[in-house]
Amino acid sequence: MTSLPTALSDALPRDALLTDAASCAVYGYDNSKRHGPVLAVALPADETQVQSLVRACAAVRMPIVARGRGTATTGATVPIVPSVVVCFERMQRITRIETGNRFAVVEPGVINGDLQTALQPHGFFWPPDPTSAPYSTVGGNLACNAGGPRTVKYGACRENVLGLRFVSGTGELIACGSFTTKGAVGYDLSRLLIGSEGTLGLITSATLKLTPLPQSRAVLRALYDSIDAAADAVARLMAQPATPSALEFMDARAIELLRTRAGLALPTGAQALLLIEADGSAIALGEALAAIAAAANGQGCLEVRQSANASESSELWAARKALSPILRSLAPKKINEDVVVPVTRLPDLVRGLQALSTRHDTLIVSFGHAGNGNLHVNLLYDPLAGDATARASACLTEVFDLVIALDGTLSGEHGIGIDKRDFLPRAIPAATLGLMRAIKAQFDPLGILNPGKVLPVLS
Repeated sequence: MTSLPTALSDALPRDALLTDAASCAVYGYDNSKRHGPVLAVALPADETQVQSLVRACAAVRMPIVARGRGTATTGATVPIVPSVVVCFERMQRITRIETGNRFAVVEPGVINGDLQTALQPHGFFWPPDPTSAPYSTVGGNLACNAGGPRTVKYGACRENVLGLRFVSGTGELIACGSFTTKGAVGYDLSRLLIGSEGTLGLITSATLKLTPLPQSRAVLRALYDSIDAAADAVARLMAQPATPSALEFMDARAIELLRTRAGLALPTGAQALLLIEADGSAIALGEALAAIAAAANGQGCLEVRQSANASESSELWAARKALSPILRSLAPKKINEDVVVPVTRLPDLVRGLQALSTRHDTLIVSFGHAGNGNLHVNLLYDPLAGDATARASACLTEVFDLVIALDGTLSGEHGIGIDKRDFLPRAIPAATLGLMRAIKAQFDPLGILNPGKVLPVLS
């Protein structure tokens, strides 16, 4: 049998394979702060090299872990067992932009922010806009079905992809989807691959659905005297026809961080904040803003204020996107979950989180994409302080139980990876998990693609 080093050197050019310990270590971690064993790093430059690589690894049953720029927060790109890491940083070409057909074809290593910059002169954008957009890749976004603030109006990755090309676990090249916005031919494999975290195939090309840039945008800031009042306002906002292009929620602790750490001039006393964006034509925007402001203004609302100019709007968004990094300064350890509940259940979720924080004596800071019912629930603690780790762990379990009881789900955009894998049986019936395992075996019969991720390990 051919050895792994020989198989890899036959599959890739010499400069596309890293085997020294220092280089391998760099590619063995992601934003979850986990680190895993890397035997070699492959840097393919095209689809053919990806195929050759997978076939070489399949021949010796070597695990493969796909990686973009390592922004995953759940350990999705960290090997559990000694593996070959495939990084797509050399596959970053935008091969087609067709505005008349409203699509672009890109390779997986294209940075989200670079794509938006390339599309802007054409008057278009790709809607998924995670906080990591300036440095995360399209391939990584697709792997976890990334969304971001504007998902509430424009959808996440699944709603903004027309087709994919990917390499299966046997090295076979698969093309699915189309270049058209309508299609009813066969199974929708593209939507299946998106969010699969590299466990079904390695995406080599994506046909992305583009959206025209809106003529105008405006931002409203609404403050409330209680979390319940803000959550009720979210339900009102989503029940009226003028859909916000973004609807972000921040609790009292997040507001205090915006004031003290991000330098935002916010009045004291507010217990919750909604950051609301509307977009559209210059003619229609005024009417939409009036409807949105009216829905935001209700019992418990302290003020609804429109940003005076684009600079002030940008300042608000910059502060919102800085929240997650700022939290790391509050405690040595942060558990960052991105749970989702139906929008009308948000009041129950935020009340439940407050109760859990008190019961387990664990600081919880919540903010996120309220228009989708998607909150980032951050548990903050010091692992060296007594039983803080045990309390946080127990609290997290009850957070997930609460979410499921509210007809919610465990992740909106971060994915499952390692961190939430063992909680899946709480959220997905056994028969459904069995079907997922059968699908995995069809795409990856040798089980070499990102083993140990997403699906719970059978005992």
